[in-house]
Amino acid sequence: MLGQYAHELAISTQGRAFYEITNKVNDHVNIAGYQTGLVTLHVLHTSASLLIQENADPSVQTDFESIFSRLAPDGDPVYAHNYEGDDDMAAHIRTALTNVNISIPISKGSIVLGTWQGIYLWEHRTHPHNRHIHLHILGQ
Repeated sequence: MLGQYAHELAISTQGRAFYEITNKVNDHVNIAGYQTGLVTLHVLHTSASLLIQENADPSVQTDFESIFSRLAPDGDPVYAHNYEGDDDMAAHIRTALTNVNISIPISKGSIVLGTWQGIYLWEHRTHPHNRHIHLHILGQ
């Protein structure tokens, strides 16, 4: 029988970085107890995003930061929106260029990811923040 499970993950960040949440997500898949289904994650903020990305080589994250610092530099004088600091509008742009929600299949009671894939919250602000991610599972 098809069922649902929902939970809100709370993640404390220490500033701009990638925070792997794969194990937290899988823990909730285990709690829900479904063998097959779909888990959807939705970050409840406009200056952080979600990615499924390489989890073995940290230079991938360094390269992402390098590229995005050129695409959406902090403190660019063309930005009108800077209420919360030089990183404010840049963080919104980074979020718009990535994802605020992702869905991952569940099979045999676990999330389905490739060997080198991990689920990440990408904090785009330079200062610590408390982030919230809505997790919803539809499964059986």
